[in-house]
Amino acid sequence: MTTKHCILLAEDDKDEVFLLRWAFRKAGLPHEILEVRDGVAAMDYLKGVPPFNDRARYPLPQLLLLDLKMPRVNGFEVLAWLGTCPELRSLPAVVLSASAFHADIQNAMDLGAREFLTKPYDMDEFVSLVEGLHERWLGGEGTIAAAVANAAEGQARSAVQLRM
Repeated sequence: MTTKHCILLAEDDKDEVFLLRWAFRKAGLPHEILEVRDGVAAMDYLKGVPPFNDRARYPLPQLLLLDLKMPRVNGFEVLAWLGTCPELRSLPAVVLSASAFHADIQNAMDLGAREFLTKPYDMDEFVSLVEGLHERWLGGEGTIAAAVANAAEGQARSAVQLRM
């Protein structure tokens, strides 16, 4: 049985939101997908400020899926902000964009994106994309996210040991 995780989707295109939700259902992945329509809302959600201050209703996600081209604050700016938040260091931010420009990919990765994926146009490819996201970031102890969290925890323990 698949564990249900919380995914924060920052995407302004409602059709893309629909397709992503459809692909997760089609893949049989029961994750809770919470959506925000721009970068300001994504940052507010992650900070837990109103209207997102009820963590029972708006839990911290295990994965952030981030579009680049959004109103108010774009995905690059959200990535830059995340880099200033040590408490969110273990949150994997995966860019899911229509852009395939090398400069966008490089910039996103330089700003801390853990992965950059180009939105597919084929429905079966969309299902494969979400299955891959699940395996790499949400599937359990063997995931990349678990390795990153363990490394961050080890660094924190080392830092505490050095302070003693």
